[in-house]
Amino acid sequence: MAIIRFHNPEYLILLLSIPLMIVTHFYFLKYTKRKAIKFANFEALKRVTGKKILTKNTLLIVLRIIIIFFLIIGISGPIFWYTTNTDVNDFVIAIDTSASMTTEDVEPNRLVIAKDISMKFIDSLSSNAQFGIVSFSGASFVDSTLNSNKDLEKRIINEIDITLSGGTDIGGAIITSTNLLLNSKKSKKIILISDGSNTIGTAVDDDVQMGINYAKKNQIKIFTIGIGTKSGKTIYAGENLNIPVGYNTDVLKEISRQTEGKFFEISSNDKIESFIEEIENIRHESEVSIEPGFGFITISLLLLFVEWGLINTRFRAIP
Repeated sequence: MAIIRFHNPEYLILLLSIPLMIVTHFYFLKYTKRKAIKFANFEALKRVTGKKILTKNTLLIVLRIIIIFFLIIGISGPIFWYTTNTDVNDFVIAIDTSASMTTEDVEPNRLVIAKDISMKFIDSLSSNAQFGIVSFSGASFVDSTLNSNKDLEKRIINEIDITLSGGTDIGGAIITSTNLLLNSKKSKKIILISDGSNTIGTAVDDDVQMGINYAKKNQIKIFTIGIGTKSGKTIYAGENLNIPVGYNTDVLKEISRQTEGKFFEISSNDKIESFIEEIENIRHESEVSIEPGFGFITISLLLLFVEWGLINTRFRAIP
């Protein structure tokens, strides 16, 4: 499947200048013909030469349309995305580190399982892949930028711990992860691991939707992993205070649906291996981009020289 996007789509409005150029071309051609007839008998010249002296310059107007079209498309920054089956992916793993991830409904707890999944996923990647690490709770933190050092990344993941900032800013985590992938020339994917327990309601809020839109704009697929069970466990939060912890997969599913990724659910240790097996499909389905904007601008400039040559030879105006 091929998709066309633009860095500067607002410039596409300039394509409306093409019909205007066609109208003005034929209007001024009629004016030029009336002016030229005052100085020469073109009907006589036609009988002598056997050629029509005054033409509609169709070749010239077609050439100008092509020049303007390629120039406008070029400055609009076109990006052609297509799907291929080569292993050319870069990943960011975003791990939820909010307090709810200490819940032990999945033994030993949700965060330990999230870290275990992340390290096994890194082990499964090819040597060509780069990966970064983001941790998030009420705020997002870049633990590692893109690199291919598996041992380093696994050490970083192993050191990730619960953060005290309240809430789960999934939207911010998506934006931060997307920013890490912006300069990648490969297919870009985010693996987002969370229990979703601190999200509000079953629908995505404005912040999460903003993150989704930002990822989609940059052609990034998000694969979400929900860790937990709906057992209604609680976590200790101080003397005589236990906080009930839920498990919300609705938002995670919606994130994957909108970004054309996939949702996985890990409710026990047994499901980790099956997830790693399924991840093979993620690795080998890649979206590759081509940005031909400079080529379009170059073509328009070359055709401009051709037009200039025709104006000064075949279509040269008679004084």
